[in-house]
Amino acid sequence: MPEGMDLRARGDSLGKAGRRAAGALLALAVLVGCGGHPKGVMTPVALTAPAKTSQVDMLVATTRQPSGNPATLFSGERNAALSLTDVAVSIPPDSQRKPGTVQWPRRLPPNPETDFAVTRVHELASRDEARAWFRENSVGGNILLFVHGFNNTYEDSVFRLAQIVHDSGAEATPMLFTWPSRARVFDYNYDKESTNYSRTALEDALRSLANAPDVNEVTILAHSMGTWLTMESLRQMGIRDGGIAPKIKNVILASPDIDLDVFAKQFVELGEKRPKFTIFVSQDDRALAVSSFISGDVSRLGAIDPTAEPYRTQLERAGITAIDLTKVQSEDSLHHGKFAESPQIVQLIGQRIVNGQTLTDSQVTLGDSITAVVAGTAKNVGTVAAATISAPVKVLEQPVLPKKRTHLDETLGSGAHAGAATN
Repeated sequence: MPEGMDLRARGDSLGKAGRRAAGALLALAVLVGCGGHPKGVMTPVALTAPAKTSQVDMLVATTRQPSGNPATLFSGERNAALSLTDVAVSIPPDSQRKPGTVQWPRRLPPNPETDFAVTRVHELASRDEARAWFRENSVGGNILLFVHGFNNTYEDSVFRLAQIVHDSGAEATPMLFTWPSRARVFDYNYDKESTNYSRTALEDALRSLANAPDVNEVTILAHSMGTWLTMESLRQMGIRDGGIAPKIKNVILASPDIDLDVFAKQFVELGEKRPKFTIFVSQDDRALAVSSFISGDVSRLGAIDPTAEPYRTQLERAGITAIDLTKVQSEDSLHHGKFAESPQIVQLIGQRIVNGQTLTDSQVTLGDSITAVVAGTAKNVGTVAAATISAPVKVLEQPVLPKKRTHLDETLGSGAHAGAATN
């Protein structure tokens, strides 16, 4: 075939692929819908007495560019400097909201009696101020660090963390790491590159927490594309420091938007002593289905069936606990935020994992884990599909594998040896 015709054929192929990707994103945009809520809710409002509200105080670290507008604080553009802000969010009484939901105001300013409302914003100018903030807001020296996902504004992530902390009852100091997302469905690639841009900043933030004398334990809760950022930052720490800081005890990956093969490599490169990993997966996650499509039809970690082989064996050998949320009902049309929107699941995160209790300890058998910690919901939630065992994971050079085997199988499966404890 002449070279020119070959190029044209390749161009047609690339054009079709581009149109298919655009069509997938358009379908995602339709699923998301064009509803919305008032923008610019970061301007603090005053609480009127007597207030029956609850308050969540959090430290927000971001690599976003300051917007210059107190109503938004930060945009979706990138900034080389890390900004730290003390933020307080008021939560309306339980009688005014459904657990698992963020009660966005219908109009501005918000009414704290019925809406989520920001009541304090204070920029921290130095690390000394940040350390003082942690001393004043410490909850037993435990930190819950949330890393949001794709298509989130600054205020989206602030309100989501406030909801998670309030509904979970987690006994931990909340911290948010928010990276530069433009919060537009068609900016998927920009958001993905923004996670890469932010990975060293998150690594540094984690190291600072681990080195702080007032911090005893760190749990990371990451969602969607934020799981990629989390794994990359931990991987950098593992390579740079020879391992993950011991104070980082738990890593929870909710709907992880990560290529299976890439996750296997990332996991190994954390080093032999790792945090305890828990993943929340769902096979009906429409956002991950679109992500898989535009990424070359490569399976995403958050969409696997952890009860099926080879995944079950791989996860067991790696010591990763997987919880299948496929049967959990959600009002989210994408089925992508079940971890936060299901009251039972968010309470599971707060009352068990964040507080240092594994889902597979000696008091709870593997099959009964969900029954024990989320009473009456076992049929809806599914089962824990992987037990924690003492086994390091190493990469072994393998011959060409059968087509159905993946790098996840190669890396997390046959490379495990008993005898060394995970961290």
